[in-house]
Amino acid sequence: MGSAPDELTPDDSADASAAAYCRQTGGRVETRRAVYGTTGSKLLFLAGKRTFCQYTKKRNGSRIHILLSTLYTTKPTLAALAYILKPPPSGSCQGNPASCYCSYLGGSDQFGGTTGAGGGWYKKNAIDQTLEACIFPDESSIDSWGLTYHAHGIIRGIDLKKVMRYKYPGG
Repeated sequence: MGSAPDELTPDDSADASAAAYCRQTGGRVETRRAVYGTTGSKLLFLAGKRTFCQYTKKRNGSRIHILLSTLYTTKPTLAALAYILKPPPSGSCQGNPASCYCSYLGGSDQFGGTTGAGGGWYKKNAIDQTLEACIFPDESSIDSWGLTYHAHGIIRGIDLKKVMRYKYPGG
């Protein structure tokens, strides 16, 4: 099993401004690797790597993650709109409520589909070692559980509307 990178590398230089913004707004930069097979005994590290901003609420330790590019852009993304507009959950879910809500919104957080092999965005020794992040067709992404809690009126970590650079008109 390989190790997951923890810091930005020169290949991530395009994310440097976004990373600085994450830290400036109270977040923590986390580079995570795509991993498959989290329900088994052997992890398979995939080629994908993404950098997220993690916000933690000091009072209760709740967290939310958002992809750096989703946090930093001033243009609308599907992940930002899903968070801001909070479409009500459909109520018909078989399985993981966060995955169901993500799918309902048109995204996916499934690695390996419905095979049960599991997967996600991995960071060794992190509190959320494997992150379920809802990825949308425009490649924007946000923490599936944070998105689901928010749809139910619960803020995890921080209210992302206050730190996302994209501002929804009238909201």
